[in-house]
Amino acid sequence: MVKNVGMVDRAIRTVVGLALIIWALSGGPVWAWIGVIPLLTAIFAVCPAYSILGVRTCRTAQP
Repeated sequence: MVKNVGMVDRAIRTVVGLALIIWALSGGPVWAWIGVIPLLTAIFAVCPAYSILGVRTCRTAQP
């Protein structure tokens, strides 16, 4: 798959994902496990929603 998530976007997704997972682990609501999704998209630098919508925040990837 072509990378479509840039570095700033990846950093934000990592922080948000980790924060939600830590919240879930510390007794937060079950829905906080949704933090796994932004964390995985940050790790792999591919966002399926971006692919569907044609969005690309990564400067080096070619369409």
